[in-house]
Amino acid sequence: MRVTQGMLAGNSLSNISNSYNRLGQIQDQLATGKRSTKPSDDPVVAMKGMYYRSNLTQIEQYKRNLSEGYLWLESSESAIEQANQGLQRVRELTVQGQNGTLSDDDKKAISAEIQQIVEDLENTANTKVAGKYLFNGTDVTESPIASSNPVTVATYGNKNYKIEVSENVFLDVSVNPNNVFSQKLFNTVQGIKDGLESGADLNNFLSDLDDVMSVMGAERSELGARYNRIEMVEQRLGSQEISATQILSDNENVNMEEAISELMMQEAVHNAALSTGARIIQPTLLDFLR
Repeated sequence: MRVTQGMLAGNSLSNISNSYNRLGQIQDQLATGKRSTKPSDDPVVAMKGMYYRSNLTQIEQYKRNLSEGYLWLESSESAIEQANQGLQRVRELTVQGQNGTLSDDDKKAISAEIQQIVEDLENTANTKVAGKYLFNGTDVTESPIASSNPVTVATYGNKNYKIEVSENVFLDVSVNPNNVFSQKLFNTVQGIKDGLESGADLNNFLSDLDDVMSVMGAERSELGARYNRIEMVEQRLGSQEISATQILSDNENVNMEEAISELMMQEAVHNAALSTGARIIQPTLLDFLR
């Protein structure tokens, strides 16, 4: 096949155009820090990037769920501590009320203080977190206290409140309300109050109060165990997030040192292509007339 001047010129222009395109791609990589600026540049990188980014988004969502879990556990811990302090005070007042030297007015004063503690326990049982009742299982929109004077506890939700911390993995962040704000608790405290006013024997109520406080303490310990587990899950998610971020970076981000070296090499190639093209294309008549 006979090679013509037009073929040489066409090939030279095509090669120079490709060189310009490659220079433009490298400059885009350096400007954006990404290997490709659109999916057509590297479909494989784009496809893997979608998968890695989705994985990273899931991890970030799970970490947000953990934040909600921490809020529930810490709020539950605070509420149980407040309730426990109230019951401790009721016990002290009950022992004090059994003193035979107290006058009726003294007993009435103790009974009035216990009434204030009952109201505080009722308010604590109705604690809300982000607009959701904390001590009513999954019935987060319903108050766990059905009525007051005397306090009546509603039927608690049958299921526990859980958060998703991994795919199809859920952690229970609620406490068993029957072990914290049970009907027995309010009946016992109310019985102590009424017994003080009537002069009844309070020993049986003291025994019931100790039982209630013991069950509450066990539930509080269980709460601490769940808190420890959430901390372990948080550490695992943190490690996964670091790995996922690194994989995404390796897949999409350009190596600046390599890109700069390639840019310098491509510039040399481009200049050589321009020089070679100028030599291959034959001079025109105007060049001979100079």
